[in-house]
Amino acid sequence: MLEIAQVALDKINELIAQSAEQNDKQVMGLRVSAEAHSPLKVDFRLAFIGDGQENEDDEVIPFTGFDIYVDRDSLPYVNDATIDYVDGLMGSGFKVQRKNKVVPTATGPIVDRIQQVLEEQINPAVASHGGLVSLIDVKENVVYVELGGGCQGCGMANVTLKQGIEVAIKEAVPEITEVYDVTEHADGTNPYYQPSK
Repeated sequence: MLEIAQVALDKINELIAQSAEQNDKQVMGLRVSAEAHSPLKVDFRLAFIGDGQENEDDEVIPFTGFDIYVDRDSLPYVNDATIDYVDGLMGSGFKVQRKNKVVPTATGPIVDRIQQVLEEQINPAVASHGGLVSLIDVKENVVYVELGGGCQGCGMANVTLKQGIEVAIKEAVPEITEVYDVTEHADGTNPYYQPSK
């Protein structure tokens, strides 16, 4: 179920009240939409909406003072999200985070062959650097992997992906057309290689 932190609730109600004072149009609530670029990367958009801007297939989630409107395609991502309001050095704004970042992985013979490549070829090679490569999902001949350990935040991660992981997977599983790294590299705490600054 979608959650909204108290500070975000207060800010949304404050902005709705300001809008009512400045405009003739009544703000009905907030539209939350999501666009999934990969199993781990989802972009959220928030927008205030007025009367007549709702869609008949919207899921309406009531909150004190306003409603949240979510389209059907966004609902699976929004249902496990939390909306917060943060102050930072680069400014203030709303932040949406998902509780469960990983969606269930695919299954089947292609997934099994990719997993075998990771276990027998890739992971033994990156283990010497404290790295680990995990299969996250396979969709329409595209493989999504996450790099962990010494690979997370490593300045050479893209080289490892393109010249090592992708080449090995495509050789073993010719049906695969692309391999994407969905790692949050900024969260890496002990990268094996860091580029000079």
